[in-house]
Amino acid sequence: MTDTDNAIATDETDRLIASNKVEGTTVYNDEGEKLGSIYNFMVDKVSGEVEYAVLQFGGLFGLGADYYPLPWDLLTYDTEQGGYVVDLDKETLEAAPRYSDEEPRYDRAYGEQVYGHYGLTYPGI
Repeated sequence: MTDTDNAIATDETDRLIASNKVEGTTVYNDEGEKLGSIYNFMVDKVSGEVEYAVLQFGGLFGLGADYYPLPWDLLTYDTEQGGYVVDLDKETLEAAPRYSDEEPRYDRAYGEQVYGHYGLTYPGI
């Protein structure tokens, strides 16, 4: 066994980041206002592409929070803020598809609804 075999996996490089470091990252709007944080993200099993970042918004310490799937392409990482930035205001976000307790099916119909809300075309098959 070499030292390489015993090495701990890198969780961040200049271009890549491990999923556990993305979860919990703050999301801001263009004005620098905190909208919430990344709860998790949804990855296409076949292509490996991230389709949604699920934003946790509202509530207190996670209680009573709602979850808003955001098309991944809406997010831009801002190194100065140490979080993601989206070109959304709270009113647009509050009107977006969301869930509280029961996760949606994340099927084509739901994808079209989510992407359509943001004026995007759903890329799913």
